[in-house]
Amino acid sequence: QLQASGGGLVQAGGSLRVSCRASGRALSNNAMGWFRQAPGKERELVASIGWSGGGALYGDSVKGRFTISRDNAKNTVYLQMDSLKPEDTALYYCAGGRRPYSGKSFSDYISWGQGTLVTVSS
Repeated sequence: QLQASGGGLVQAGGSLRVSCRASGRALSNNAMGWFRQAPGKERELVASIGWSGGGALYGDSVKGRFTISRDNAKNTVYLQMDSLKPEDTALYYCAGGRRPYSGKSFSDYISWGQGTLVTVSS
C-alpha cells in the first residue's frame, strides 16, 4: 500500500513537501511517480524517478520548480514543490512503477496511493 501525506494549504510562491511511504512492499526495485488531478481536469504526470534515484522525469508545467527524490531505506518517495502557483492546486497521487526505470504513462504504474490534497491560494 502507498500512503501519501504532507498536503495542505500554502500561499502562491511558497513551498511544500509531500511524501509517500510504502508498506508491505519494498519500493527499492521499481520506479515511483507522482501524478496530480485538478477538478475538471485529467490526471497528469508530475514527476517520476527510477529505482536508484536517477532518471528523474518531470511534467512541463513543474520543471525547475519541483524535485522528486526517494529514500529506499525508508521506503519513501518525496516531492519537493517550490514556487507554487494556484494552478498547482490538485489532488496529488503517488504511484508504484512496474519497471525499474522512470516512465511518463499511466501504464508504467501498477499501484496507486489515495492522494493528498494541495491547495495554493493566490
